[in-house]
Amino acid sequence: MGCGTSLWLLISCYWVWGVGCGMMETVLGTLGKATVLGIPPEFQKLTQHSRTATWKRSMGNPLNKEILFTYYNGNYTNFKPGQNLFHPSNFSLEILSTQRQDQQLYEYSVTMKSEERNWHIQLEVYEPVSDPSIHILGWTLANDSCTVTLNCTAAQGDNVSYSWASSEASTSAPCTHNGSLLQLSYNLTNSILPCVCIASNPVSRRTAAFYPSICSAEHWATGSSRTGMLLLAVMLPIVILTMFAGAFVAAHVAANMRKSRENSSLTEDSTVHTIYSQVQRVEKQKSPSSPVGTDHPTCTTIYAAATGTVPHSPQVSGKGLRWVQH
Repeated sequence: MGCGTSLWLLISCYWVWGVGCGMMETVLGTLGKATVLGIPPEFQKLTQHSRTATWKRSMGNPLNKEILFTYYNGNYTNFKPGQNLFHPSNFSLEILSTQRQDQQLYEYSVTMKSEERNWHIQLEVYEPVSDPSIHILGWTLANDSCTVTLNCTAAQGDNVSYSWASSEASTSAPCTHNGSLLQLSYNLTNSILPCVCIASNPVSRRTAAFYPSICSAEHWATGSSRTGMLLLAVMLPIVILTMFAGAFVAAHVAANMRKSRENSSLTEDSTVHTIYSQVQRVEKQKSPSSPVGTDHPTCTTIYAAATGTVPHSPQVSGKGLRWVQH
């Protein structure tokens, strides 16, 4: 990569112009993993000849630099032990666990008698992409053709880009698409290869496959759900009407029973109590001393209480009984 590729790189090159604008490259680092910053063979030969070199990095500003390693006559000093390693075999710098703050401009300088040569490395740090997930946003079914809208997302990763492709190379491209969303249409009677979602960034790549049979399962599951909802919509009013009818019948029966009990109570209260008396005439024997016509018959009345209909009065003949209703 030459100088002046972007405004920031142009400023960096301007800063080192007084001592010679060296070449610059970009190195991609993965967050949490080791990153090796190397130098080309030309600078390795210069280091072996001059036997003096330094690894530095900018501190957020190209004018401020932090010394990481110094190499002189076969000896070197590590100013960041536990974080960086220096490899004398090729004079490379290794960052043991790359962090976001390591995303800086690095400089390797070779000092000669009257000259200094520099090699610049821009480190870019990325979080790797996690395994993507495929979600069904919607589907339609018409004439045995299923159209599914899919969305592919990765929960982790910097600068993630998405694309779709078939699991195997083929001339037909129902799955080929750039972007996280894919609208896939296929015939349920025909088998097609799985569609693969590709989530990637400059340091990693992950894939996930979508099998069209899932669409059929989703279709039938959703169809069953819709059928259940339809049956519920039809049966619910019938159940409600049946409940109301049952409640009405129960209320009607209860009302009739209460009315029957009230009528029975009124009937008992209105019963006519009848008292019957029995009158019995008793004739005494005539006294010999009593004049004719002076003796009168004696009557004895017997009372009895009864309910119900009045019995028929018996025939009275001579010495008989007489029923009298009071």
